[in-house]
Amino acid sequence: MKKSLNRRSFLATSAIAGAGLLVVPRHVLGGKGFVAPSDKLNIAAIGSGGMGAGNLARVESENIVALCDVDDVKAAATFNKYPNAPRFKDFRVMLDKIKGIDAVIVATPDHTHAVAAMAAIRMGKHVYVQKPLAHSVYETRMLTEAVRKYNVVSQMGNQGRSGEGTRRLAEWIWAGAIGDIREVHSWTNRPVWPQGIGRPEGTPPVPDTLDWNLWLGPATERPYHPDYLPFNWRAWYDFGCGALGDMGCHVLDPVFHAMKLKYPEWVQGSHSYEVREMWKRVDNQETYPSASMITYQFPERGTMPALRLTWYDGGLMPVWPKEVDSSKVSMEGGSMFIGDKGIIVCSTYGGDVMMFPEERFLEFNDLPASLPRIAGTHEQDWINGIKNHTKPCSDFDYSGPLTEMVLMGNLAIRVPGKRLMWDGDQMKVTNDEEANRFIHNDYRSGWVL
Repeated sequence: MKKSLNRRSFLATSAIAGAGLLVVPRHVLGGKGFVAPSDKLNIAAIGSGGMGAGNLARVESENIVALCDVDDVKAAATFNKYPNAPRFKDFRVMLDKIKGIDAVIVATPDHTHAVAAMAAIRMGKHVYVQKPLAHSVYETRMLTEAVRKYNVVSQMGNQGRSGEGTRRLAEWIWAGAIGDIREVHSWTNRPVWPQGIGRPEGTPPVPDTLDWNLWLGPATERPYHPDYLPFNWRAWYDFGCGALGDMGCHVLDPVFHAMKLKYPEWVQGSHSYEVREMWKRVDNQETYPSASMITYQFPERGTMPALRLTWYDGGLMPVWPKEVDSSKVSMEGGSMFIGDKGIIVCSTYGGDVMMFPEERFLEFNDLPASLPRIAGTHEQDWINGIKNHTKPCSDFDYSGPLTEMVLMGNLAIRVPGKRLMWDGDQMKVTNDEEANRFIHNDYRSGWVL
């Protein structure tokens, strides 16, 4: 091999062997972990249909070198779009066989985020993981610590984090546009799938195109049922994170950032019940409730006063102050910041900002930008981070604590009505030992984090 052979020409002249192996020697690349800004990354995807397809489309200027999905039908369009990329059902096999992968996109159901991402991280692969970062508080903390240990570049797929809205909102709040804020209310119209229901009846045959065992991954074994796939798995405790997990990392991101939050002091949840008999309320143990309200209490942060944050889903909404024209508020999702000098209401991703009284908006509309803006897509921010040795805007140092906060709400609704005191550093509920069992789920045999 000539010394002048660079990575680009090597990739152009290398063929993928029939066994599905792509070998890119590290001495060609310039050493372990070396990627020049002008070079293309070798990217693999775990979960190639659905959100994974969209993520891949936004990084296809790089080399798409391997695709993994347990469902051939769900991933068919992606497989056809990248015909030269070897296909796998088991991500562990893919990571073992395909050499030279630089970075991995994880866009599987929530319950397999952590095991897939951790396998890639431990091999020194950079990772882009869909929101929520993981299925449990414990998994989230482990991923956050792992990216530091293995020195890889990470990004969570809460794309609003790369937008203008979250930054402008924070600049206004930090400039004192509505004064001190002690109260925030956030909401979503999710779930838009069935929740508050029991396990489906019957045991239909598993489709030939689906590996049900691999889809279950670390979750407790149960029979296949089409009610779970391809979308409604979000409702089940074993697989998803419910309405809060689905949208909290979007809706609460502007709040988490602007209010400089981390661990709550306590959290308390309440939710709807499945009614089976007259005057009898039954707490469903299979799926998240059809509606919930969750309150987080945060301590003082620097010059910011203590904050109470309330979350609503399933059609529940906050009470609108008289100053707010609710006809202009997005019912799909958003947040309302109540300050001692005014109110700010924004939509799901921190955009469509309204300030009350409107005179305050006019006063602060021309406030100079003080935060850096993100050029390009959320995925490109991750790619740039890998190539330029910079931190993406939602790397796990940021998105890990955000996800932990979100998932603390799901822990609270498992113990409805009880105020759970939280020691964030120790990752422990201090006043209810039984509640601690929801911090992490047990894995079935053969699966490890």
